[in-house]
Amino acid sequence: MKKSILLFAGIILMFGAKAQFPMGGPAKKMVTGRITAIILDSASKKPIDYATVSLLKTKDNKSVNGAVTDERGKLTLSNVSPEEYKLSIGFMGYKTKVIIVKTTPEKPDLNAGTIYLSSTASNLKEVEISGQKALIENKVDKLVYNAEQDITNAGGDATDVMRKVPMLSVDVNGNLQMRGSSVRVLINGKPSGTMANSVADALKMIPAEQIKSVEVITSPSAKYDAEGSGGIVNIITKKKSAEGTSGSVNTSVGTRSNNGAFNLNAKTGRLSLTGSLGVNHAYPQNSKVVSSNVVALQAGGGTSLLNKGFSDWSRVGYNGSAGIDYDFNNYHNISTNLKINRFSNGGPGTTTSEANGNPAAFITRDMDMGFNNLDWSVDYRKTSKKEGEEFSVSAQLSTGRNTSDYSNKTVSDGRPDLLDIGSNTGKNNEYTVQTDYTYPFSKTTTLETGVKGIFRNIISNYGNAIQDFDYDQNVASAYGVLGFKLTKKITAKAGLRTEYTKINGLSGIGEKFDNDYFNLFPSLILSQSLKGASTIKVSYNRRIQRPSLFYLNPFENKSDQFNILKGNPDLNPELSDNIEMGYSTFIKGSVINASVFYRSTKNVIESIVTPLPTVPGTPQAFLTSYTNVGRSESYGMNIFGSYNPKPKWTLMANVGLNTYNVNNGSSTNKVNTGTFLNYTAFARSAYAFPGGWNTEIWGVINSPRRTFQGKTDAMYFYGGALKKEIWKKKATIGLNVLNPFSRDLVINTVNNGKNAQGDTYEQKTNIHYPLRSFGINLSYNFGKLKFTQPKKGVKNDDLKKEDQGGMGGVQN
Repeated sequence: MKKSILLFAGIILMFGAKAQFPMGGPAKKMVTGRITAIILDSASKKPIDYATVSLLKTKDNKSVNGAVTDERGKLTLSNVSPEEYKLSIGFMGYKTKVIIVKTTPEKPDLNAGTIYLSSTASNLKEVEISGQKALIENKVDKLVYNAEQDITNAGGDATDVMRKVPMLSVDVNGNLQMRGSSVRVLINGKPSGTMANSVADALKMIPAEQIKSVEVITSPSAKYDAEGSGGIVNIITKKKSAEGTSGSVNTSVGTRSNNGAFNLNAKTGRLSLTGSLGVNHAYPQNSKVVSSNVVALQAGGGTSLLNKGFSDWSRVGYNGSAGIDYDFNNYHNISTNLKINRFSNGGPGTTTSEANGNPAAFITRDMDMGFNNLDWSVDYRKTSKKEGEEFSVSAQLSTGRNTSDYSNKTVSDGRPDLLDIGSNTGKNNEYTVQTDYTYPFSKTTTLETGVKGIFRNIISNYGNAIQDFDYDQNVASAYGVLGFKLTKKITAKAGLRTEYTKINGLSGIGEKFDNDYFNLFPSLILSQSLKGASTIKVSYNRRIQRPSLFYLNPFENKSDQFNILKGNPDLNPELSDNIEMGYSTFIKGSVINASVFYRSTKNVIESIVTPLPTVPGTPQAFLTSYTNVGRSESYGMNIFGSYNPKPKWTLMANVGLNTYNVNNGSSTNKVNTGTFLNYTAFARSAYAFPGGWNTEIWGVINSPRRTFQGKTDAMYFYGGALKKEIWKKKATIGLNVLNPFSRDLVINTVNNGKNAQGDTYEQKTNIHYPLRSFGINLSYNFGKLKFTQPKKGVKNDDLKKEDQGGMGGVQN
C-alpha cells in the first residue's frame, strides 16, 4: 500500500508540473487585468441591470470577452490582456454605445467610469438580448433541469424539486430512484456524509430556493467514480459572485414536520464567504404495524408468530456549512468548505404477539439511531490563458459516527420479565486525494485525465467484543476521457477508468479476511444533432458498486427481537454493463425526452430473510441479512414530456418502465425469479395566475417492488400547493397538502422461501404509514444573487448505500 501511495504522489506531482510548465520549462508570465464600469440610464440616472457588454479587439473586431451588468449596473470584465479594445454596451430599448478602451502591462486594470445609455425605439436590431435558460437542457452526457427557472419551487425543499426532474422517481419516504435502481446523489459534484446516511433526510434540509439546477447523468463517463447502475444526480446550488451580502430565510410548519433554513453569502474583492444552517423536526406519529412469521415443516407441523403493534417514531436533525473561496488572480483559486450534519430517528413502540395461535407476550421497546457526519474539503484550481485548460488538486476528509441503541422489555404469563438491551457505535473515516487535468487540443477536441486515491476505515464497536468489526478499504484509480467531433453534427466522448481495490478486515476477536481486485471501466457516448433542435444519443459504460457499512456491519440489531437485522461482511461488489439510447426534442417550448436501456448486473446485492432455529413452543423469529443473490438482466424505457397549453400553464409527466429478474446457476441455492415489469409515473400541472399567484397539483404511482424472495405492494400519493409572491417578489408564502383524503398509506410486503431441508417459510408485514399532512411555508430572499459554476473537487460516488425506505418505518 505504501508503494501505491508513493506512486499516487509521484503522478500528482507530475501532473502539477505539467500544468505549471506545459512544455517542460517555466511558462512565460502573462499579466492580465480587469475592466470595470457603471452603466446608467441617461435620463433617470438609474442603473441598467442585465445590459449586454462585448469586448472586441480594435485591430480586427474579434470578440474576446463579454458580460452582463449586475443589479447596480456594475460591469466587470476579468482576464483582459493588455491591448486596445472596443467596449460595446447594449440593451433593449437603448442605443448601443461603443467606446475605445486601452490597458497596458503597466496598468492592466481600467475603470471606465460611468457610461450612460440613451433610450430609443428605433435601434433594437443592434441590441444583443440575453435570454433565460430553458427549463430542460439536453447535453452530450447529461440532462439538466434548471430549477431556478421554475417559480413553483419557491417555498419547497429539494424533495419537491426532485419530483420534477426527468427520469427520477421519488418514493413516499423521499428516496430517489432512476430506472428501478438507487442513485448516487452529489452536491456540487461532491459526496456528502448526510447523503450517505439518509438521502431523504438530507433532501428535506435543502430549501428549493438554494438549488440552481439538477444534473441527471444516466450514463456516467470514465471521469466519474465507477458508480452503480442507477446513475448520478448532481445538485448544483446557487453561489454568489457579486459584491455585497445576501441570503435567504426559509421556514415551513405543518402537521407532520417543521423545517427551517438560513443561508448567507458575502463577497468582497476576491474573497467569498458562504454559510448555512438548517433544522428539521418531524412529529411522532402513531404507525400501525402487523407482521407474521410462519414456518411449515416438510414432515408436517410448524411454527407461527403474529405481531400487532404501534410505533411513535420521530426525527430531529440539523446541518450547517461554512465555506471560503479566494482568487489569488485570474488563474489561481483556492477554496475550502466544512459541513456538519446530525440526525436522529427513533421512538417507543408496543407489540402484542401470539405464538402458534396462543397469546405469547406483550413487548415495549425503544429505539434510537443517530447519524453524525463531518466533511471537510480543500480544493486548488489553476486555469490558463488557453480557454478550457484547467488543473486541480483536491482533498477531502469525511468522518462519521453512527449509533444504534435499543431496549426491549418482554412480559409474558408464567415467565419472568425479560429485558434485552443492545448498543452499537459505528465509525467511518474516509480520506481522499485527487488531481484532474483538462486540456483542449482545439475547440472540438478535449482531453480529461486524472488520478485518485480513497482510503476508508470502518470500525463498529459493541458491548460484546465478539461482534466488533474493523474494516479497511483502499481504492486507487486513474482515468482518461477524450471528447471530440466525429462529424459536424456527431460528438463523441470515449474514456477508460482503472481501479484497484484492496480490502482487509477483522471480524470478532480473531477472524481475519482480505480481498483485492482490479477492474477496467470503459465508457463511450455518441451524440448527434438532428433538425429541429433534436438530439439522439447512444452510450455504453461499465460500473461497480461496493457495499457500504449498512450492508457489511455484522451487528445484530434486535430492536424487534422477532425480526432481527444483520449485515454481511463477505459481500462482493456489484458489477454492471449498461447500454442506452436516448432521443430529445424541443417543439415550440415543449420538451420530449425518451430513452431505452439494457443493464446486466453481476453479484446483485439484495436482502434475504431466513427463519432462525426455534425451541418448540417458542415464538418464531426471522433474520434479515444481505447476499449476492445472482445475475440480473433488465430492459427498460423512460419518457418525459413538458407542454405549455398556455404561456402560464405547464403540464409535465414522466413514465418509466423496467423489467426485473434475478437468476443464478448455483446447485445449492438456485434462484430464478422469472421476469416482472416495474413502472413508475409522475404527473404535474402548474398554473401562474396574475398578481404573483401560483398553484400546482401532482401525483406519483409506483408499481409493486420485486425481490428474489417476494414483493412489496404498489403505492401512490398525491399533493398540491398554492403560493403567493409578496414584498416585491422578495418573499413567497404558500400552503401545501399531501394525501388529504387518506391518513395512512398501507403497504404490504411478503417474503417467502424454502430451506435445504425442504421446509417452507413466509414473512408478511403490513404497515400503515401516517402520510396525510397540511403545512404553510414562508421564504424570504434579501439581496440579489449572481451565480457562478461550482469549483471542481472530490467526488466519491462508488458505494452502494442502504435503501432508506426499506427498514425502520416511514420518514416523516
